[in-house]
Amino acid sequence: MTFDGWDPSQYNRFAQEREQPFWDLAHLVEATASPDVVDLGCGDGRLTARLGVELSARSVLGVDSSAAMISAADGHASASVRFERGDIGSWERPGSFDVVFANASMQWVPDHGAVLRRWANSLRPEGQLAVQVPANADHPAHLIAAEMGAELLADPPPDAVAQNVLAPEAYARILHELGFARQHVRLQVYGHQLAATTEIVEWVKGTTLTRFKEPLGDDGWQRFVDLYRERLLVALGEHSPYFYPFKRILIWASRT
Repeated sequence: MTFDGWDPSQYNRFAQEREQPFWDLAHLVEATASPDVVDLGCGDGRLTARLGVELSARSVLGVDSSAAMISAADGHASASVRFERGDIGSWERPGSFDVVFANASMQWVPDHGAVLRRWANSLRPEGQLAVQVPANADHPAHLIAAEMGAELLADPPPDAVAQNVLAPEAYARILHELGFARQHVRLQVYGHQLAATTEIVEWVKGTTLTRFKEPLGDDGWQRFVDLYRERLLVALGEHSPYFYPFKRILIWASRT
């Protein structure tokens, strides 16, 4: 995803809800002595720094393509935690890390088989891979956005989740082909109780809707959001609170 219109404050409006999958993924990582860890798609770095403590890491590198996110992340840097801007889709550091960790980031890049091959190549012989991706492209929040994009733009940007995320069994197959002796791949539904149905709009403004901001411009973007809200409420109804089921795929693997 080349768009760099990420807004850390908008993304973090639902920080508590977004944190649980992060920690579920972190808890799949087996304890090792002073690992070197990379967090690919580190966002604002807040959880990256905490991950280093959780894993008793010797060093942690956070990588993100967004200048705004890396700027925010710099506030969490320390002697053992550093951040750099980079494309996680092409990222590769052969044999350099004990843990390659990527929470809710790989969906933004294509060709997951090739991406996982590069990430796996960046592990040391006894290293671990831990990845989480959303798999909610069939929810109306995604479907209505895609429909509106096709109506309003001649060349609408695609839904990254719908285009890039594979079925859980496909990831299991890829891990096997990459030589991982042990793996854990599961589809999990996270249930979020939001204050009202309209809160979904604020949720996706920080993620999947960001792809429309640049092509629509400021005025077009605001009209898009207003119309999107209307259509979403028609599809889902106005509820307070609203239960938002969110599917995610959690992936862990080790070659030993």
